[in-house]
Order: sequence, then C-alpha cells, then structure tokens
Amino acid sequence: MQDLIGFPNVAGITIALSKGRILNETLPLLEAAGIVPRDDPHSSRKLILATSRPDLRLVIVRASDVPTYVEHGAADLGVAGRDVLVEHGGAGLYQPLDLRIGVCRMMVAVPAGFDYASAVHRGARLRVATKYVVAAREHFAAKGVHVDLIKLYGSMELAPLTGLADAIVDLVSTGNTLKANNLVAVEEVMPVSSRLIVNQAALKLRRAEIQPLLKALAEAVAGQGREVAHG
Repeated sequence: MQDLIGFPNVAGITIALSKGRILNETLPLLEAAGIVPRDDPHSSRKLILATSRPDLRLVIVRASDVPTYVEHGAADLGVAGRDVLVEHGGAGLYQPLDLRIGVCRMMVAVPAGFDYASAVHRGARLRVATKYVVAAREHFAAKGVHVDLIKLYGSMELAPLTGLADAIVDLVSTGNTLKANNLVAVEEVMPVSSRLIVNQAALKLRRAEIQPLLKALAEAVAGQGREVAHG
C-alpha cells in the first residue's frame, strides 16, 4: 500500500521526532536499535523519512507537537522532553522509557541581586514569564505563591531586564545564557530529560510489532549508560 507521500510503510511503525538536540541524541539510540534514516535528517527537507527498516519511518515535527501526533495516532511512538509532556498533559500516552537524553533542569531565574526569598513568602504575588505555564503554575501553587503568568516563546531572559516580569521559568543546561544577561537560577522546578512515548491504542493493537522496538531501545539506553560509566 502506498500513502500520499509515496512511502510504502504506511501500515508500519511511525516515530515522531523533532529537530535539534533531541534528534541529535536520539539518532545514536535508533542506530543501536538497528534503525538508520535513509536521508540525512539534518540536511533533508523531507518531513517523512524512510529508514533502514521498510516497516518503520520517522516524521519530523515541532517539539511541542510530538505528543499531539502520538496521542491522536498520526505517530505510534515519539520522543519528547518531560517539559513538553507536562505542558501537554500526557493524555492517551504511555511513557515506558526515560531515554536519558536532552538532560537539563527547569529553573526559576531572577536578576542578580533580586531578593527571591522575600518575594516568594506565602501569600506573595510574583510576575513570572515562561512558556511552561502549567509547570510554573503548579510549582508556585505548591509554595502558596500567587503568580501572574506571562506566556512568552523566546528570549525569556529579556523579560526581567525590561521590567516585564520579576522572574522567569525556563530550561537551563549550562547557565551561560543566564550569566550573560546578569540572571541567576534560584530554584529548581523539575529535572528534565526526554522520554519515549507510545500511543496507548497502538500498543494494545500492535504489541507484537512495538514491544520488540521498546526492548531494543531500552537496551540501547542501557548500553549508552555503560559507555558513559566506563568512559
């Protein structure tokens, strides 16, 4: 059977990935599991990529859309960061495996010299800029702090510098960008890594196809961990 794009494996397994760090760190795991894209995903303009397995293809989508594609069955599996999954809600998704890639922390950051401890006493009110509104709301609600959330999509560090917000909630890896903009991380919201997600209906109906793939990826993750330990 041919789909509209001309890929013969429309009835096979589809994995949703997003470009960037997650893709770069997922490709070695897929390769260890015997899955190699036939086109270079970094240079190809194709959004659907055939692989070395005729029954398996990759679709390249925006990171925030990966859970949606998997939830609605347009992809059987996907790779998404914990940050994205918290914002999405995780409905209809099975998360069988932490891939231990895309590791960073979601942090609260404020301008250097800002008295954060005083600003977050119970009953206080804080203006917070973030694209992670669900995670930020839950974090501050647990502390009894009222927040006015300002949703932004980029250049989060600019918000406190221009007076738009008192603090930001964002992903932090090295902390270099915060430091360059005279901001400091003051509190962890959650540790973040990327998870393998699976459509629950697909797992039930196509367990014989999907389960071996889950096992192969789990072994690839374990093997990567052993390499790091011995490196």
